[in-house]
Amino acid sequence: MLREAVSVIVPTRNEAHNIVRFLSSIPHDVPVIVVDASDDETPALVAQMRPDAHVIRQPSTVTEARQIGAAHARTRWLLFTDADVSFADDYFDHLARFRPSPSLGLIFGPKDTRDAYRAYHRWFEIGQRLFARLGIPAASGSNLIIRRDAFEHVGGFDLTLTCNEDSEIAWRIKRAGYAAHFAPELRVFSHDHRRLRRGVIRKVMHSSLRCTLLYFNVMPRRWRQRDWGYWSR
Repeated sequence: MLREAVSVIVPTRNEAHNIVRFLSSIPHDVPVIVVDASDDETPALVAQMRPDAHVIRQPSTVTEARQIGAAHARTRWLLFTDADVSFADDYFDHLARFRPSPSLGLIFGPKDTRDAYRAYHRWFEIGQRLFARLGIPAASGSNLIIRRDAFEHVGGFDLTLTCNEDSEIAWRIKRAGYAAHFAPELRVFSHDHRRLRRGVIRKVMHSSLRCTLLYFNVMPRRWRQRDWGYWSR
């Protein structure tokens, strides 16, 4: 896969403490789309670091920002991620060597860490591998690559969701008949553990319950629009 064939799409909101490290991990020949809702210096830092980046200033939820970024992308593949991660040094080299099959609509990789909560991330990756063998893509919005025609075929993200939109679209793409591939060599590193600091068990239970309801499509519509404390303090 040519690196120029993928656009990095990232929502930002007051990410001045993360954005320099994030952008530094992306080669300059990879297009970057930033959908920004900041009132800090994030957009100024983006302009300084990557003057070629396409910055869209628009208040929105994370899910809406991902959708907006996808609408402005002009590449065949869309790489959805978050500003609080950085790409492994060899991420885009591995991506350049990747040869997707005609049926492949979705690629997802692990989110690792170099500091705290290593055990959590290690077990999360084990879970991703296990579910992938069962035919269930356990995708993270920090490291999610979707082929544009597959994205458009399923109608993009569910805009009623304020979190878990990454898992939900991955399941719809798989059910639409596209192949999904877990790529452990495509690794990102998390640098913001704020939700884990509130409690690892709380984070696991929150994600497990919501994802189960979404996977079996039994979550009431009024619940979909709430994050159940995922973002709020």
